[in-house]
Amino acid sequence: MPDLSVVVPVFNERDNIPPLLAEIASALRGQVDYEVVYVDDASKDDSLDVLKSERVKHRELRIVRHLQQSGQSTAIRNGVRAARGAWIATLDGDGQNDPADIPKLIEARKTANPRVKLFAGWRTTRRDSFNKRISSKIANGVRSRMLRDSTPDTGCGLKLFERETFLALPYFDHMHRYLPALVKRAGFQSVSIPVGHRPRTRGVSKYGMLDRLWVGLADLRGVAWLMRRAKVTDTEEI
Repeated sequence: MPDLSVVVPVFNERDNIPPLLAEIASALRGQVDYEVVYVDDASKDDSLDVLKSERVKHRELRIVRHLQQSGQSTAIRNGVRAARGAWIATLDGDGQNDPADIPKLIEARKTANPRVKLFAGWRTTRRDSFNKRISSKIANGVRSRMLRDSTPDTGCGLKLFERETFLALPYFDHMHRYLPALVKRAGFQSVSIPVGHRPRTRGVSKYGMLDRLWVGLADLRGVAWLMRRAKVTDTEEI
């Protein structure tokens, strides 16, 4: 069984798959026993065929395919469910997260408090469009005030978390943007680790600012309600 599972959700990212897999291998081979679980969210291009062809070069690669397009959160969850590692690293499939930062999160875990179940990447220098950077900054500010999750960047796709803890969290669409708050609700802790960020050089962004704004407002109210209703009780068996 691998110690680490790298979960990568993709939708129409055929040109980003080979270079990202190569970078993951460069970062992790010989450093940790790992697997890579790609989840194809019913791509309309030939992403699935590209993934199949990459199996020859990457023995660690496993492929999960959605029969219906279901979104990033569902892709991540299904990848985690399929994963065999006790700890999960996630990356966006567009190549903007650098796999070379995964060992940095692993090292942080070695010296962390056992109550820390999430190591969240923090993109200190964003390589996105002006509109995307501004909307993200506003969203992070509003979310932080409402949820008090002490996390400067919940939108970063690069994260390391315990599989068991993740699968115990309440599931809903877009939940991947609220992992620090949900981990806190479960009685655990998260820490933010500065990581790199790169511009997209291949493919087309699926970021929709207005759609995300309205969905985000509804999600924030829902997560805030979950936080208020949370109750964690320590137990012991006699």
